[in-house]
Parts: sequence; structure tokens; C-alpha cells
Amino acid sequence: MAVKSRGILLFLLLSSIFSTSFSDTDQILNSKKPTPSTSVHSLASSFAFQIKGNVYPIGYYTVNLAIGNPPKLYDLDIDTGSDLTWLQCDAPCRGCTIPKNRLYKPRGNVVKCVDPLCTGVQSAPPCAVANEQCDYEVDYADHGSSLGVLVRDYIPVKFTNGSLARPILGFGCGYDQTHPGQNPPPTTAGVLGLGNGKTSIVSQLHSLGLIRNVIGHCLSGRGGGFLFFGDQFIPQSGVVWTPILQSSSVQHYKTGPADLLFDGKPTSVKGLELIFDSGSSYTYFNSRAHKALVDLITNDIKGKPLIRATADSSLPICWKGPKAFKSLHDVTGNFKPLVLSFTKSKNSLLQVPPEAYLIVTKHGNVCLGILDGTEIGLGNINIIGDIFLQDKIVIYDNEKRQIGWASAKCGGPSKS
Repeated sequence: MAVKSRGILLFLLLSSIFSTSFSDTDQILNSKKPTPSTSVHSLASSFAFQIKGNVYPIGYYTVNLAIGNPPKLYDLDIDTGSDLTWLQCDAPCRGCTIPKNRLYKPRGNVVKCVDPLCTGVQSAPPCAVANEQCDYEVDYADHGSSLGVLVRDYIPVKFTNGSLARPILGFGCGYDQTHPGQNPPPTTAGVLGLGNGKTSIVSQLHSLGLIRNVIGHCLSGRGGGFLFFGDQFIPQSGVVWTPILQSSSVQHYKTGPADLLFDGKPTSVKGLELIFDSGSSYTYFNSRAHKALVDLITNDIKGKPLIRATADSSLPICWKGPKAFKSLHDVTGNFKPLVLSFTKSKNSLLQVPPEAYLIVTKHGNVCLGILDGTEIGLGNINIIGDIFLQDKIVIYDNEKRQIGWASAKCGGPSKS
């Protein structure tokens, strides 16, 4: 009850902030003379963005970020699974699918190889010639990629105390994007990289002394939510914390080990290391863990009015009932809750009720939102995606090297 109450208070606080901050976006966009900002704000400063999107059917969550001078709004896919923020570049490009008026146009602001930021996207030495442009390439777990050049530009932000900062930050101008699979590429202008590496926006803002090195999000199961930078929105109580593990290669929010519980009972799935990745709509387990979970669910729903819906290609494993399901409320009573128990953290449990691992498709079937990562080339990597993180405030504290979560009201559209 205390956690739920705290979530309501947090939502009311953010509603107040949004009503004052986002109503004057035009004022920010029309600002004529932005100036660089350095350490002029308290480290307690924070700012927030409204989120749009959902797990299904859209498949991603986005925020609008103002960039440039004068600022222009770009919608970006929020991604804690990668560091670099990038926009579709107004240059000869491949994989650019959005209208030309939504492309970012560089104006003599390309980052050079000699710039320290370049080492965040290239191995040292970054380039053969120091005065060359700093190129980048980002590869994603779903085998998508972005290739381009680093640039720096104004990214104005409005703090919760009403003050406005206009830091100059580095990001990618991407001219060669690849989109795997048969699905159409996202219609967003780019990706907002929220990982904990050197090139991430949060790291750059922290290095300027503008915020604590903390971010968080609250993704509503009904769609929408909010994203925040800084530590102002961390609930005072009710947060479950677990350490961030040192990743061997890229800067991921990796945690674990964790054991899987099914209906409150131990399972054979133990010792999972997990990456929190808001850029992934669904959760991915390695083949062994995935098969064990599917067997548990399949055996548990025997005798219930559910049969496999093999004709529904929305996700690999779907079921249909005697009549089409209209919402998760129609079906969740047939499924058991899951829990991830983080064994090195006392009482650190990630509660996953059926509505946080199932979706109802446009065909009226219910599908499992936990997929086999080994089948798509993830090997033994396990990813906690958006579906598990719905209706929770999730905090990534890079200073204390820990991730926390608590149940919360995340906003989003009203129920019909």
C-alpha cells in the first residue's frame, strides 16, 4: 500500500511539472540566443519528459527532444541498452525513411578525431588523422545498426525549478541505418542512448555538473509514461535495489544473478545475468531458460480453455480462447505470476504479474512476451525488456552502481 501511495504522489508531482514545463515548448523552440551552460545548476537539479508509445502494437516508447539553434523537436526511441544518441542525418543516406523536414542537418559542428568524445565510439587511437571527422558505428542486439558522424549541438532542457539550460552535447548524425527482419523500421527520428558509457547524454550532462548521474523511467501498461534525468524523482521508500554488474564489453545495465520463481515456487531457471534494456519491447531468455518457462506455463494451463493459436504470427507463442479476448483482464486469471529473485541482494524481487509478460493481439489471442534470445543470436544473454518494466518506476543510479524499481502509477492514456 505504501508503494502504491507513493506512486500516486509521484504521478501528481510529474503532472504538475508537465503542465508547467511542456506547455511552453514553443518558447524553448523560439529562443533566439541560446548560450552554452556549464556548472550553473545544483547537482540536485532534475528534468523530465513525457513518454509516448507502448509495448503493443507500437513496439517502442519515445520522447521528444529539442535539438539545435534554433531548437527543433525530434522523437527518439528511449534505449538504456546503448550509449550513443543519434538522429537521422540530412545527408545522402541509406535506411532513412522519415520525411526530409525531420532530418537533422549539421552546420559545421562535426566532432573531430582529436576530441576526447571520439574515444567513446572508436578504439584508441580513434583515427589516423587527428583533424578528420569522428565516425561512429552502433550495432544493436536485434542486428540493426547505425553508421554516421559525431556532431555537437545545443540540447535545451528545462529543470523542475523552471530554469533553462542549453548545454552543447555530442550525438550521432546517422546516414546509414539497417533495420533487420520483415517489420518496417521505426518512424522515429533516431535513438536516445541512455546507457552509462562516456558518450551517453546522461554522462555528458553529469560531466557538466548539471545533474546527478541518474536516470529513470516509468512505462505505463496503458501506453505513455515519463522519463527523468537526475535524482529528484526517486521514491523515498519502497524501492528494491540490486547492484549493476561490470560488463565485459559495452556499457550495459547488467544485473544478477537471479533465479526465476513460478507461482511463488522455485524453478530450474537459476543464476541468470540480465540486462535492463528499454530499447527492447519484449524480454529475452536464453534457450534453456525459455524452454523451462514455456514448459511450466504449458503444463499449468492444461485443462483451461486455451489452445495454441499457431495462425497468429504476432509472437512465437500464442493461445486462443473460446472467443476473442478484448483485453488482458479477460485472460490473466489463466496464468501465474513470475518473480525474478536477485540472489546477491537481500529481498530484491522483481515481481512480474501475468499482465507484465502477456499481450493481447489484434486477432484476439494472448501471446507470451518472453522470447527465445538464442534463436535470434543473443547466445546466453538475457534481456529484461519493456514488457517486464510496465507500471514500475525504474531507476538507473550510475553513481551508486545500482538499479532500483518500485510499483508506480506511470500515467498514460485513460482507460476507455
